[in-house]
Amino acid sequence: MPSFAPTTRLETHEVMNQPPEFGGRNLYAIDAAFREGAQREGGAWLDEPLSRLGAAVGSEQVLEWGAEANRFPPELVTFDRYGRRVDEARFHPAYHSLMALAMEHRIHDIAWTAERPGGHVGHLSLLALFTQAEAGVMCPINMTYAAVPALRVQPDVTGPWLEKLLGGRYDAPLRPIAGKAGITVGMAMTEKQGGSDVRANTTRAYRLESSDPRAYRLVGHKWFCSAPMSDGFLTLAYAERGLSCFLVPRITPDGERNGIHVMRLKDKLGNKSNASSEIEYHDAYAQLLGEEGEGVKVIIDMVHHTRLGTMGGTLGIMRMALAQAVHQVSGRRAFQKTLIDQPAMTAVIADLALEYEAAVALSMRVARAFDAEDLAGRAFARLSVAVGKYWLTKRNPNFVYECMECHGGVGYVEETPLPRLFRESPLNAIWEGSGNVIALDILRTLAREPLALDAYAAEIAEARGADARLDAAAGALLDGLARHRPTEGEARMTAERMALVLQGALLVRHAPPAVADAFCATRLAGDWGRSFGTLPAGADIAAIVARQRFD
Repeated sequence: MPSFAPTTRLETHEVMNQPPEFGGRNLYAIDAAFREGAQREGGAWLDEPLSRLGAAVGSEQVLEWGAEANRFPPELVTFDRYGRRVDEARFHPAYHSLMALAMEHRIHDIAWTAERPGGHVGHLSLLALFTQAEAGVMCPINMTYAAVPALRVQPDVTGPWLEKLLGGRYDAPLRPIAGKAGITVGMAMTEKQGGSDVRANTTRAYRLESSDPRAYRLVGHKWFCSAPMSDGFLTLAYAERGLSCFLVPRITPDGERNGIHVMRLKDKLGNKSNASSEIEYHDAYAQLLGEEGEGVKVIIDMVHHTRLGTMGGTLGIMRMALAQAVHQVSGRRAFQKTLIDQPAMTAVIADLALEYEAAVALSMRVARAFDAEDLAGRAFARLSVAVGKYWLTKRNPNFVYECMECHGGVGYVEETPLPRLFRESPLNAIWEGSGNVIALDILRTLAREPLALDAYAAEIAEARGADARLDAAAGALLDGLARHRPTEGEARMTAERMALVLQGALLVRHAPPAVADAFCATRLAGDWGRSFGTLPAGADIAAIVARQRFD
């Protein structure tokens, strides 16, 4: 929280040439590309909830909560004072305030309760906005959102869970869900020996002798269980007929704490507010979702939807880093000019703006695909979310670093949000499938679902004839995919080219001409250097930067 009227006339000098405080802005209102993309792909109805959240997360209070939740990370309490096992992550009050705010603004359920087109665009957009204030709490919020399709597979088991999730409010204390105002749901899949290869898992599931044919006990471990304070977890374990999906509650039906032992919290590079953990199942009570042996089939929809959240989270990190850079260079002068008006700096901001505008266009279009009910639309969603996650998350760390450099030395100091954003920037590339996993998923989708490539080609065709450079890049890409199935060694190049062509097609159709022209010249035609700020001489830099000014 900024101090009231800090003294600027000091004994040895006067503090001057500094930007004002950043907070106190509506983060939705100051972002033209984001507003346009959300309303274009999701509908005008989103303007009101996004404006409300934009005002909240741009306030000094919420920005301070974000800083505090990371400054005072969660702590693991394994036993209480009397030696009784509790396995709880304890959080700073700021974390609870942020979680309550997120659920109040329906980030966890707007996609499922909106009852109109654009619900998933609403989820992604709200998540991206909230991430600008604090990213860590979006992990449990996004997993709760993504759990809904898997929970719906077995409504006779999960009906009470869905009733508490949809429309639910944040209710932190651990107790049976029947007495709670709302719940959160986590996920625990990977194990030490397998990582992304979940079929290498060793956790076992044994049917209980019970009147409930879906009741099992689990024995094993999970290497990553994000948000161990959730009310329940979707998890994978081997039953008699193969790898299966289970719902594991924190509280058993008889009102006891379940046999879920939190072994430790991860000491991570970033994402400090979020309690990622390692857990063990000690005869933990669980209920089977779907049929034995179909665990991946059941849980894959949760994975699919969490990947949309990784795009939204990345978008939010990029936006806050860029907004902080624009704010800084708009508020300082050097050599008789404001920094943002110095040609070298203007070029850097313009290049960053291109990257962000392309990220917005891609993210919003992918989110709209999640509302599709036809086979082609669903196939496009499966392919495009992998393409988008791969590319945006790969670009994010260098993007944030460049925004940090715009600040000079002060951007490297922990009192600014840039170090926290930088530490956060690699996470979404690792979470829910790192680069190779995602790139190989793209190849599998291309091989197994011809309709996905057809839908992708149809999307690109909407922009045909608008820009010769885009036409050339799209033609080369699609002709190559028609002639030759990419090898695993070509997976990353394929993902990258697909992302850039799709971004170019969306910008040509929807962005201002200056933005689309510069993107096609640099990202598709190669008239570009190897770092940000190396735009060609013909780029309309002033028009590109004008869309980013807000002071």
